Formats: sequence, C-alpha cells, structure tokens
Amino acid sequence: MTQAKNSKWFIDYLTPEEGHIHGIKKTLYSGQTKFQAMEIMETGSYGHCLVLDGKMQSSEVDEFIYHEVLVHPAMLLHPAPKDVFIVGGGEGATLREVLRHKTVNHCLMVDIDEEVVRMSEELLPEYHAGAFHDKRTELAFTDARRWLEENDKKYDVIIIDISEPVEEGPAYLLYTREFYKLVWDRLTDEGTIALQAGTTANGKLLNLTAVHKTLQQVFPHVVSMPAAIPSFGLPWGFALASKKNDPKKLTAEAIDKMIAQRVAGELKYYDGEAHRHLMHLPKYVRKAIEEQTIIIEDNAPIFTYN
Repeated sequence: MTQAKNSKWFIDYLTPEEGHIHGIKKTLYSGQTKFQAMEIMETGSYGHCLVLDGKMQSSEVDEFIYHEVLVHPAMLLHPAPKDVFIVGGGEGATLREVLRHKTVNHCLMVDIDEEVVRMSEELLPEYHAGAFHDKRTELAFTDARRWLEENDKKYDVIIIDISEPVEEGPAYLLYTREFYKLVWDRLTDEGTIALQAGTTANGKLLNLTAVHKTLQQVFPHVVSMPAAIPSFGLPWGFALASKKNDPKKLTAEAIDKMIAQRVAGELKYYDGEAHRHLMHLPKYVRKAIEEQTIIIEDNAPIFTYN
C-alpha cells in the first residue's frame, strides 16, 4: 500500500455511520463566526474548499456543477430577468453566475453571515471572480426572510443558496410553506425560484421529497433536478419552481440558443443536453416524491443530519 502523504484529514460526515475523507494540504482559515464554524482549506483532490459547521459547501474543482445547476435553469426559464435576489451564497459563486446574464441590472445578495462573505472575498477569489465588486451587486448582511417580509420589491428570480436545515441552525425557516408563499409574493408574474434540496441518495431523501411537495403547495410548476457533485460524497438534488413557465417544455435547442444570446462566457456544465438530463429523475426518487406526505411548515419543520 502506498503511504499517504497527508498528515491531516477532514471527514465530512454524511450520516453518523458514513463520511467522505479529504486530505488537507493547508488550512487557510479556521474560526467561529457569530452563526457557525467556518473553515477554508486546501485539499489534495478538490483544491480550495469552504466548510461550514463541518459540512462541505463548495470545492474549487467541482463548484461549477453546483452553481451552474442552481442558477442557470432558473435564470433562463424567465424571459428576461433584470432583478435577482440571492438568499445566502456566501462564497460569491452564485452571484458570479447570476451576473453572467446580460439582462441583469441588479442583484441583491442577502447573507446572514458577513464574516463568511468577507473571508471568502479575501481567500476564495476564484469563486467570486470579482462579483462582489460588480456595479450591479448589492450586499446586505441580515436575515433574508425578514428582509423579504419588510420590503415589498418584486424580483424576477430568487435563488436560495443555503445549507440544509439543521436543528438550531439559521436555515430551517427558509424551507417552509410560509417562506415559499412569501417568495411567491416577491416574484414578478413570470418569476422563478431555485434552491439546493439535499441528496438524492436512496434512504436519505427526506429533505428533497419534502421540499418538492412543499413547493407544490405554492407553485404550479415544480421540478427536482439531479446532479453528481463528487466533493459532496453523495448524489445531489436541486429544486426549481416557476409561477408561469414549465421548465420541462424547454427544448435542448432552445436552451443552447438562449445561452448563446444571454450568457457571457462559456458554461462548463449546463447546456441543452444537460437540461434534458436535469428534467429526468431516477425511478426511486420519483416514487419517493410521489409517496411523500410531509409539508414543511414554520411550526412543523424538518431537520437533516448535523
């Protein structure tokens, strides 16, 4: 057996019985913010990684998969998104992808944890690529749900880039029917919402299936989308919902044409063919969604493993 070169290891615990081990070459930052433990580390296989409360959030090698799937289907489903609202998104990569859309005039990013944003701005420039300083960007550091409750401005797209709901964490009230109804009220007539919804691994589908069923209580068009993100150690899922437009009706040719016309630069993951894949879930996931009866509410939240 070859001797491991790494003397330090990070274990991303997926469940109490399962984890994904990463060899650490260097720790760039480790500290406790007002809201969560934060680490920025350089790993051997995945480059610079952001870890919050012991959970892998993004890796330099494959973050483009996560952020392109999260952002571009929702942005292209709207005919001409000008105003965008990002919930969370601390490392700035979601903002980076939103600003690639030529129609965007203004993007408000509201993250509760300013320290995550500031440390990412300093230590993860490859993630945000200067997006924090784009003239179209507005940053606010507060509770995103309270912001939407207190401000009645409407947005064309709302993208929710937050961690899964863990007990005593700040995110669980951003996964409820009441919150999705608030999002509906803050969207324009053809508005769309996108979010990460947790793993699509068999036996671990509670979050994704409950989110899907809860979104269906509010939106007429809801899809869950699968994507493989190697650094996460499990297959992952995203949710996309729309007031008016059905993402399943978009053809590969239409997606490719819109990307060419509306998106600056070259995408590495998402195109027309990838969109077709995202619209088709495995049979066991479809069955789990169909059988799910849980609707997430403020007074009846769900929590994933922490």
